[in-house]
Amino acid sequence: MLALLLALACAPLAAGAATFREQMEFGVEMARKGLWREALFRFRQAGAMEPGNVRATNNLAVAYEAVGLFDRALETYREGLRVSPNDSELRRNYSQFLEFYQSFEGEGDEADEAGEGDEGGEDNGGGEDDEASPERAGGGSEGEERLR
Repeated sequence: MLALLLALACAPLAAGAATFREQMEFGVEMARKGLWREALFRFRQAGAMEPGNVRATNNLAVAYEAVGLFDRALETYREGLRVSPNDSELRRNYSQFLEFYQSFEGEGDEADEAGEGDEGGEDNGGGEDDEASPERAGGGSEGEERLR
C-alpha cells in the first residue's frame, strides 16, 4: 500500500507535469540524499519552466559544482548575477565557489607546468559526463546547505 501511495505521489514528476515548485523541492530532496545528478536534472527542469529565476539558477550552479562541472557552475553563477546582481545568497555562493575554482585552476596550471597536465585523462573542466571528487564544496552536506 505504501509503495502505491509513493508511486502516485511521484507520478506527476515522472509524467513531466510537475510544477516549478515541485521540481525545486524534489531537486533539494535528491541533493540531501546525495543524488546530485537527479537534483541537477530537476533544477534544469525548473529553470526551463521559469527562466531567470534566481533560486533555480543558484541551485543549478551548486548542483553543477557537486557533480564536478565547474566551468558550467561558473557560467551559471555569472548568468544568475547578471539577472540578479544584488541577490546576497547567490553572491555568497558565487564567492565561495570562486575561491575554490581559482585554487582548482591554479592546481591544474601547476600540473601543466610540471608536464603532468595531459596525463591521466582527467578533465573536470566542463564535459557533461565529468565528475569530481566529493570533497568539492558543492558536494555532500555543505552543498545542500547552499541550496534554496
